[in-house]
Amino acid sequence: MKTLYEIRGFSPAIRLLLVNQFGVNTGFYLLIPYLATHLGEDLGMSAAVVGIVLGVRNLSQQGLFLIGGSAADRLGARGVIIAGCGVRTAGFALFALGDGLAVLLAASVLSGLAGALFNPAVRTYLAQEAGERKAEAFALFNVFATTGALVGPLLGSVLLLVDFRASALTAAGIFAVLTVAQALVLPARAVPPSAGGVLADWREVVGNRAFLAFSLAMVGMFTLENQLYLLLPDGARRATGWDGAAGLVFLVGTLANLALQMRLTRALKPYGRRAIGAGLALMGLAFLPPMLVSGAGSPELWHAVPVLVGVLLLYVGVMVAQPFVMELIPGFGRPELTGTYFGIFYMVSGIAAAVGNTAVGWAMDAGDRQDAAWLPWACCLVFGLASAAGFTWLRRLGALPVRPAPAVEATV
Repeated sequence: MKTLYEIRGFSPAIRLLLVNQFGVNTGFYLLIPYLATHLGEDLGMSAAVVGIVLGVRNLSQQGLFLIGGSAADRLGARGVIIAGCGVRTAGFALFALGDGLAVLLAASVLSGLAGALFNPAVRTYLAQEAGERKAEAFALFNVFATTGALVGPLLGSVLLLVDFRASALTAAGIFAVLTVAQALVLPARAVPPSAGGVLADWREVVGNRAFLAFSLAMVGMFTLENQLYLLLPDGARRATGWDGAAGLVFLVGTLANLALQMRLTRALKPYGRRAIGAGLALMGLAFLPPMLVSGAGSPELWHAVPVLVGVLLLYVGVMVAQPFVMELIPGFGRPELTGTYFGIFYMVSGIAAAVGNTAVGWAMDAGDRQDAAWLPWACCLVFGLASAAGFTWLRRLGALPVRPAPAVEATV
């Protein structure tokens, strides 16, 4: 009920963006987690080709975040959000309509480009619209995103009882509805004039050393969040010997998010900067309980408890840190470059986190070979504590914004 009360306190535009994010994650997660299986088992593609298709999607998104952020600044976040949803509609429809490699690669490029467009644009619009309530707005954004990430795979597993094409068409349909909703309901905002060119904007942001250091310090946050889809489900399955244990990871996280996100954000708002460091440290420490049962012998159902405790701690760490991280980003520069700052933040953090995920994957393989099941968990612990230390160092140096930059006034 308190979450619903918080939602009513925001403008209709923010409410629409929250629903939009729920739909975005629902559509994405009902399709993408099952794409590799479809390519390998249904279409008979080799593991190398499957890796290429998935890698192209990821690269086209991570590598083009800067373009999406700059477009939001130059063209207006509203138009870029609409374009991103429309492009993903086309990309997901191609997954349903074509089985050839060329079509699948085009679908991967389009779906990745779509994320590069609307991810920074949505956050730009939200930051500008929320004004001094950025932290609360991004906390609600996290609630809707997490709920969509749970609903999506559940819906996808049901649709796969029909076939993969049904999943892809449903996902495309969700994005088509979102495209129309943004076009009809989302108010336009004035686009501030810019004195220089796009390259000048990029040079200004890249030249902000404090911002780049902050983005690198957040690598641990992204790397550890991604373990909700890699290490933690794998650990739950290994600890219990039950494939269904992986689903408990998302269930526990979603319930915790719905129950605690807004309470934590409201309670910690006076300590926003310090909360980021504490949240990052907690995310790292979350990997200690699962480490206790890694390699503990034969699987037992009760072994799920330490893993789920770790999941809960990880989600709490994200809930503590993430809204204040999002609140902080616009404060590093001019309001007119909010989109560019978000774009570069996600590009730097995303690419670096991909390296971090590679390290975790290597640790998982090495742990299997050397009978050192604790190794990937220790690796994640180090990532979290290193990020917390890096952020704390920046805060003590005075390298963080004193307060968020003032928001641009909305115009209908």
